Amino acid sequence: MRTELTDTTSSKVNRALLDARRAVGSPTMGLVLNLLVATDEENAYDAVRAASEASREHPCRIIAVIRRTARGSHRLRPNRLDAELRVGSDAGSGEIVLLRLHGTLNEHAGSVVLPLLVPDAPVVAWWPADAPDAPGRDPVGALAQRRITDAEAAADPVGALDVRSGAYEPGDTDLAWTRLTPWRSLLAAALDQKPLPVTGAAVESEPGNASAELLARWLEDRLGVPVARVATAGPVITRVRLTTTGGEIRVDRPDGVLATLLLPGSPDRKVALKIRSSAELIAEELRRLDADEIYASALRFRRPAQASLSA
Repeated sequence: MRTELTDTTSSKVNRALLDARRAVGSPTMGLVLNLLVATDEENAYDAVRAASEASREHPCRIIAVIRRTARGSHRLRPNRLDAELRVGSDAGSGEIVLLRLHGTLNEHAGSVVLPLLVPDAPVVAWWPADAPDAPGRDPVGALAQRRITDAEAAADPVGALDVRSGAYEPGDTDLAWTRLTPWRSLLAAALDQKPLPVTGAAVESEPGNASAELLARWLEDRLGVPVARVATAGPVITRVRLTTTGGEIRVDRPDGVLATLLLPGSPDRKVALKIRSSAELIAEELRRLDADEIYASALRFRRPAQASLSA
């Protein structure tokens, strides 16, 4: 069931949402959290689709806060709020509320969203692009226990990490870090199998990749060794090398799908290490609502200046 409201208010949206739930027999009791998606019109379709797919694992109320600029006839009412409600089969495993904020109403997005939150349910905020420098102090981010950004969507992904580092608050995370979960698990398992002292490392990736930079910082932070950054043609991270006293541990992923794990004295092993979709990444992030201290430590890690290599 879909309902459209133009030039409306939060209270009218809430009332229409209640009427829609009653019409399709969809109670809110099954919703486990609120997912706020702060985006623009250009990215709204893909972001809402990814959030809807993630809601199959985590039934939630998805509230998309879509920034619009007033133009044409809208200039007569520059602070309009338009809404579209999706309940039942049109909303997957939850509910979807699309809020289009025009003009200066964008500055008060938090006040618009607050009455629409499912009571007593955690709130997660996600910025698919154009995330604020300080998510915890953003009007939408201030409502959330968990705040998800994506440095890869920035013009300068590695620079965005440094900005996030200076403004970090418990509950912040980034999809550049989420993309590393299989890499970190595989490298940790490799060192469990071959518990050898690590003397150095290298991360090879396409230039300016935020996940590669975070992976290098994590290795430096946890292993206490220098990690070289090596630029390749990609896609994304293509290889990680750990130099140990017993030989080299290496993970090769040249095509973004299948990796080869090489351990000293062991046969090569193929490992699935595909590039995951936004829906899969968001679903992973929704599994935890506590502060990610390992991410915070890696994000804030400062390495001595060193020249980048190329290959």
